[in-house]
Amino acid sequence: MNTSETGKSGVRERDLANLREALGPRLVTDRSRVATYENDSSRATFAGTALGLVLAESAEDVSAALAWAHEHEVSVSIRGAGTGLVGGATAYDGGLIVSLERMNKIVDIAPEDRLATVQPGVITADLDDAAHAHGLFFPPDPASVRTCTVGGNIATNAGGLRCVAHGVTSDWVAALTVVLADGRILRTGARTRKNVVGYDLTRLFVGSEGTLGVIVEAVVRLESVPVGAPVTFWAEFEALAESGAAVTEIVGSDSRPEVLELMDSLTVRAIEEVFPSGIRIPRGALLVGQTVGAGAAAHAEAILAICRGRGAIAGAVAVNDNLVEARRKSNPALSARGLKISCDVGVPVSRLAEMFAGVADISKKHGVEVASVAHAGDGNLHCKVAAPDTPTGIAAADAIIDDITRLALSFDGTITGEHGIGLVKQHELAWQLDEVSLDVQRAIKRTLDPRSILTPGRAI
Repeated sequence: MNTSETGKSGVRERDLANLREALGPRLVTDRSRVATYENDSSRATFAGTALGLVLAESAEDVSAALAWAHEHEVSVSIRGAGTGLVGGATAYDGGLIVSLERMNKIVDIAPEDRLATVQPGVITADLDDAAHAHGLFFPPDPASVRTCTVGGNIATNAGGLRCVAHGVTSDWVAALTVVLADGRILRTGARTRKNVVGYDLTRLFVGSEGTLGVIVEAVVRLESVPVGAPVTFWAEFEALAESGAAVTEIVGSDSRPEVLELMDSLTVRAIEEVFPSGIRIPRGALLVGQTVGAGAAAHAEAILAICRGRGAIAGAVAVNDNLVEARRKSNPALSARGLKISCDVGVPVSRLAEMFAGVADISKKHGVEVASVAHAGDGNLHCKVAAPDTPTGIAAADAIIDDITRLALSFDGTITGEHGIGLVKQHELAWQLDEVSLDVQRAIKRTLDPRSILTPGRAI
């Protein structure tokens, strides 16, 4: 083979010409354009040069790209909006990037069945807005709802603010169309409420992080919008551990909220510095939530009573949802303050108070600021560590994140609640999964992707 005709992946120019013939201008090799798709929003950094970028507009485009990559054994990274936080969409040196951002159509909304058919590049908030026109809504609600995509949410099994009431993305996916590694197109699930035919392949692909196939269409379930306006409430605590105890009692009560979020004082201060809105900066922690439905106001008052009984020093029903919107801004606000190294762990709600106390101890031990933000109602914590923007500083912060993750596991928790494994959490896999579990999952990967071209070396 003439090396002058060969790129870093071993692919010759005439081989790439075959893909260009199939995709036309949807295959991009101009470096200035390709480079903008090589990283996601995580701290993982890409060192290398991607072979090209596929701006897919249809399932057929994705099929052609994967069939070509399978034939030539070229690594493929899958990209939606690039909002992922674990390096799952980072490109490969000599690899192909498949972007789904142009596949952004809401194909159909069927109010009578409470279903929507969407392409993967649809922004999650846009689907929710479209559903509202029919008196419905899409329950999955990540903090990045206005920028993340439905396909990305499905690929990572994203959670969000409404998880305490509605569960995670997998609970709302009815059927999928998936392009497999060799270019074949697979359809899973059904539009019916019940379906027990064969293995549950739909759930296999939800949360698979692009390692088993590329989701090119999804049928998702919708829910009826609750009657009346939502009621927002807040409660201030002097200590995170006290707020954790309150959360445990709230979740076990008859007044379960739709949203129940917790921000420590450092987080609220950061939000006010970057996105000032006049929200109260607590001494220890601010618990924010919403109740919905006909009894929303009464449920909010009952929750505030629980908070007072657990030591809240202040609390009230709010007149708008500014507090919930402020919570959505916590990640960029903390990053702007220098708290850039984050984790996504989960613990049983009953261990939440212990987890908060343990994180405070870890922060004190290392003498480093650690901010805690939580989807408190389901035990999912996002801790962010201050770190100088240097390799040494980032390594030190990562060591603190490892301590927090091991702490969560000691409380029967998990190393990720909603962001996934990607590249950043690879080293933590063996902390939670035993060899039998890993062997079974990797056997599935080998069966569906025998040449390991789809997001290799990430997730499982």
